[in-house]
Parts: sequence; structure tokens; C-alpha cells
Amino acid sequence: MIEQQIKQALSEVVPMELGVDLISAGAGVEVREGESQVAVSVTLGYPFESVADVLRQQLVDALSPLVGARQLLLHLEQKIVAHRPQATLSPAAGIRNVIAVASGKGGVGKSTTAANLALALHAEGARVGLLDADVFGPSVPTLLGVPKGTKPGVKDGRFFLPVMAQGLQTMSMGYMIEADTPVVWRGPKASGALTQLFSQTLWDDLDYLIIDMPPGTGDIQLTLGQKVPVAGAVIVTTPQDLALADAVKGIEMFRSVGVGVLGIVENMSMHICSECGHAEAIFGHGGADRLVEKYATVRLGALPLSMAIRQQADAGEPTVVGRPDSAEAVLYRQVARRVAARLSLQQAAPSAFPRVITHG
Repeated sequence: MIEQQIKQALSEVVPMELGVDLISAGAGVEVREGESQVAVSVTLGYPFESVADVLRQQLVDALSPLVGARQLLLHLEQKIVAHRPQATLSPAAGIRNVIAVASGKGGVGKSTTAANLALALHAEGARVGLLDADVFGPSVPTLLGVPKGTKPGVKDGRFFLPVMAQGLQTMSMGYMIEADTPVVWRGPKASGALTQLFSQTLWDDLDYLIIDMPPGTGDIQLTLGQKVPVAGAVIVTTPQDLALADAVKGIEMFRSVGVGVLGIVENMSMHICSECGHAEAIFGHGGADRLVEKYATVRLGALPLSMAIRQQADAGEPTVVGRPDSAEAVLYRQVARRVAARLSLQQAAPSAFPRVITHG
């Protein structure tokens, strides 16, 4: 009887990241009832390290009235499984979920967003990799402060070992070429380089691999959609009409290859004056919301136009690690949890092997 009451109570608990109640989200619930205590175990499908205490209090408030004078023993854990990618592909070895971060045009802060998203997922308790898919303008080594001249290790003469940076497993064309050497390749060769970096890197038990896509919707993007098992995509845009028009192309491209869009990040949404605190939407307002409505997706977050974000990225210490307690870092971690939570609502891949982390 109490198990049904507990599940009913949990059906009214809606974590901010999920946007739906725990039962509708498919959270695992186990109840063990004794004379003096009631033990409840709740399992979520996404990492939530920084809000574990908040979530625990939500659950205690919802369940305490049901156990009366008995002790409530609450056990929280995350179980990250592989989710189904495109219909013709299966999850890759060593990677549960691939998430592509893309934009329709350059200059919208996509790479900075991708790096901070990867770092934020790691900070929330996940094992994360970051693949720099921009073979013409690789920026991940610089963003993560990897020393110049760093090269990946090689195993058995065939496989690359990911370069560890800021707790992330990383791979980039920037590790293969000299910093000032331009990559002058036609589309098919560039696309081949992407698939090689992806498939010939020995990724080690990743919950999420974030792919920082090059801007646009050309050969590399099409190759990714056809050959790399992507569980979901995140679109980065700015509020001005030109960027939004190109973001639409990115959404449509992912739709055409069967990849679901997890949501939209509106970057440079608002400029806040460092002197007086005045907020101004210098690139416009409300554009991302119109895309959300048109394509039945969600706005994952709105990030400010911030000199600090740019300075930290240039210094190789992205905001999430450079200023972890800043308002901007909190926003990045909110976006990361929403991305992972949105993905957790999708269908799991067959024979998905989860990684379980206990939060007490």
C-alpha cells in the first residue's frame, strides 16, 4: 500500500531539469518497508551532483508525511544508459551517448559552449569526452589549455589514446598539426578525418561524448549524421535574425538524418554593463523562443554576452573550471543538466550498459 502512495507522491515531484514528474520520466523507484523505517531508492537517468541536496529535500518533503513516525531512509543514484541513435546505427564502443553541439553559422560561441557543456557534465558527475570536429579551425586544445605540441598516444599502431584535459577525454585535429599550419582539404577528406578521429580513438567508458561541430550544414555535418551514432543535438544560436535563420538550417539538417534536437542554447542573450549593471538585449530578444515553439523543442538556457567568458576561454580555463562559483558557471551547469535530463527521456538503446553513481 505505501509503495503506491510513495509513487503517487513522486508523480507530483518535478525536477527543474526534467520538466516532467519523476514517474512520467521513468525514474526507478524501490520501496522497502519495515516496522521502524521505510527505505526508498530513487534512480534518475542523468547526472545531478550540484543539485543533489535540493532534489533530496524535495523528495523528503514529499515522502515524509507518508511514513509517519517511522524513519525515512532515502537513497538517490544516477544510472546513465545508452540512448538510441539514428535508426541505422548502434552506440559506439566505449561511448554511451554522443551529443553534437552545432550552429548554423560561425561566431555564435558554439565551441566555448561545447567546452563548458562538457566540463559542466563532468562536474555534475559524468564521464565525458570532447571531440573537436572542426578539422579546419580546431579550437579545443586552446580552449582547454592543452600545451602546444601535445600529441595523442598511439596503441597497436592503429588507435589514438585521448588526451586528458581538465578531466575530459579529448581528441582534435589540433593535436595532429602544427598550430600555424592551415588544413587545406576538400570536403570528403575532411569528413574522413572526422570519422577517423571518432572511430580510431580509444574512448574509455564515456557517459557522454560532446562533439564540437564546425559551423554550417556541409559535408562534415552530413557525414556525422550518417556515420556517427548521435543520440541528440544541441543548437547554439544568438538572438539576431541572421543567426536564427541559420539555426533553422541546422535543426532541419539533424531532422533529415534522424537525429533529435535536445534543445536550443541562446548565447549572447543579454549584455550586462560591468559598471552600472544595466541589462540590454543588443542582439534582439525572443528569437530562440520562436524557434522553440516552431520546432516543439526547448530553450536549454540563455547565456549572457560576457567579457569574462571570452577571457577565460582565451586563457584555457573555461568558465566552469575558471570561475566555478560564478553566475555564468551556474548557468552552464543548468544547461548541462537539462541536456542530460532531456536525453534521459528518450528511448534507451538495446543492451544498454548503465553506469551507476550513488548519491547516498
